[in-house]
Amino acid sequence: MKSFLILCLLIFQVSYAQYDIPKGYFGSPLDIPLVLSGTFGELRSNHFHAGLDIKTQGVEGLEVLASASGYVSRIKIQRFGYGKTLYVTHPNGYQTVYAHLKKFSPEIEEFVKSYQYRKEQYEIEIFPEAGKLPVQQGAVIAYSGNTGSSQGAHLHFEIRDANARPMNPFLFGFEEVKDTRSPSFRNIYAYTVSKDAHVNYKTGRIKLKPVKSKNGHWRIPEIDAAGKIYFGVEAYDRLDLAFNKNGYYEIESALNGLPYFRARFDRFSFGESRYLNRLIDYGFYKEYKRKIHKLRSYDYNRLEINDLYTNNGILDINDTINYKYELKIKDFKNNITEIHIPISYKPSTKVESDSLKETLYFVHHDHAFALDKGMIDIYIPKHALYEDTYLNIEIEGEGVKLHDYRTPVHKGITVGFDVSEYTARDKEKLFIGNKMPWGDIYYVSTKKSTNRFTAGVKEFGHYVLAKDEDLPTITPVNFRNKQWLSNYRYLKVKIDDETTGIDSFRATVNGKFILMEYDYKTKLLVHDFNDDIVKDTENNFKLVVTDKVGNTSIFESTFFRKK
Repeated sequence: MKSFLILCLLIFQVSYAQYDIPKGYFGSPLDIPLVLSGTFGELRSNHFHAGLDIKTQGVEGLEVLASASGYVSRIKIQRFGYGKTLYVTHPNGYQTVYAHLKKFSPEIEEFVKSYQYRKEQYEIEIFPEAGKLPVQQGAVIAYSGNTGSSQGAHLHFEIRDANARPMNPFLFGFEEVKDTRSPSFRNIYAYTVSKDAHVNYKTGRIKLKPVKSKNGHWRIPEIDAAGKIYFGVEAYDRLDLAFNKNGYYEIESALNGLPYFRARFDRFSFGESRYLNRLIDYGFYKEYKRKIHKLRSYDYNRLEINDLYTNNGILDINDTINYKYELKIKDFKNNITEIHIPISYKPSTKVESDSLKETLYFVHHDHAFALDKGMIDIYIPKHALYEDTYLNIEIEGEGVKLHDYRTPVHKGITVGFDVSEYTARDKEKLFIGNKMPWGDIYYVSTKKSTNRFTAGVKEFGHYVLAKDEDLPTITPVNFRNKQWLSNYRYLKVKIDDETTGIDSFRATVNGKFILMEYDYKTKLLVHDFNDDIVKDTENNFKLVVTDKVGNTSIFESTFFRKK
């Protein structure tokens, strides 16, 4: 009885929370028709998409409006990720986020630049006091851009709850987004779980062939199966006015007419976002760059989006009765695509199966694992793997081939190298890199102590010691030595480092720090003369650029400018 009351209370709380969402409280962050290139919960690389990507008509510089009144509670500028970002906290406890911005409104821009000059750095994070930067709903707070890891001009917009969990903005309204199309799917797959299981006398991942019925629904020709199985779907949704393949809102299944499994993208926490690699068929994704949403959950991984999971979504086909499995894929406007899968129980001893390859190294996912061999050591913490796994580890000279890139890693694995035999000069230039099959080596953040280098990695691969003795390159873009720049607003320089990448840069004019904004996609550093730092007629410009192993290039030039 006690358990029943607790369950009722939980259901009430969930229901209450759903109806307590303040619809109409938040307005559009752009004064243009809302056309989306990305929706909430989309399955991205290593994470769920946390908001809406709003198209900005292919341009930068559109006015970004405060979605509701409140105050700027956080400002972050970084080279990657969200780029230039504003966070606004509202009186009802929610927070809105505006990312990939080109610049901020004049008042906020002045506040930010003052901080950047005080700290003498481009990348910053500020948490202003509540009364410092108040904003009113509809006020211009920034201008749209393409900063950070954005791959095109757009505004990334989020709504987060009081616990900093991203929520689906569609829950709050935004009815003006048009969507009259039903979701689409590319493929349906079945997966076997138990040793005696099969689907059409095959094991592992089995691709199924859907056909369209006269009523417009899809149907899989009846499959023969036995044992424990589950299904996976490649699906997407297209909204009106855009060709982007967006995420769907909900996918649910029923078995013999009874609800069986459901995933609904209402809210998630950032702490569970990397579990996406367990939600999808990770090996398939790494091979084909496409994501199969597995319609199952795991006892130790209860994602919030999975709000219904009978038997963790796994079907146990073990009786002579026929089974009717039904799928519904929905978008937020309740456009639905249905798929029907009839299943017939057919046990068989003649099953095509792949035998498990055993190796010297068997790792239990709920235990730590350590290996120290030659000059290399490896540490895999508890729960870094999602399941017990035979690992293939090959140590070759100054490198280690660490298992298979198609196996997901949840927590950081430590790879260490003994460098005691190297000279101090060599140690300065050495780094740990991930060597690709085609030979390129990509820098991995390397922690150096006297005789041991370590790197924390979140994917399997071929890790090697490599050397970088190349200096960063510095190229002036819109000026030359001893040029007059009185009619120029910007000073532009291109910087690059092919081996390990740019770590830091610092620019001065006549010995005084000047702010240069960095766009890693274009490799440009840009100084705005409107910062009013350059006041002399003759100016000595100096730029120091350092890569990630400490190689440093210095560029100096003289320019003239009259105000």
